[in-house]
Amino acid sequence: MKKTTTSRYDVAQHLRNSKEMAAYLEACLDEAGDDAAFIAKALGDIARAKGLAQVARDAGLSRESLYKALSGERSPGFDTILKVLGALGLKLHAVAARG
Repeated sequence: MKKTTTSRYDVAQHLRNSKEMAAYLEACLDEAGDDAAFIAKALGDIARAKGLAQVARDAGLSRESLYKALSGERSPGFDTILKVLGALGLKLHAVAARG
């Protein structure tokens, strides 16, 4: 029997444009509930797709700070989230949760 090999799936390799990035973030926001680290990881995926160094420059953060903030191991501050969203060309919007 032939062995099957698999490779790790990296969503950042499949986020090719801003519409795909926005749709991915929207789906992650729907799934995350109150898990801020999950959202940070999703933003990290998008930042990797765009290029961490460029996103860090555009957000006014060091590459290392950006990587740590979006690793998913901790919850970054809201100011960091807003800077990263701006650097990614994305924005938050609110909708009523009920009724």
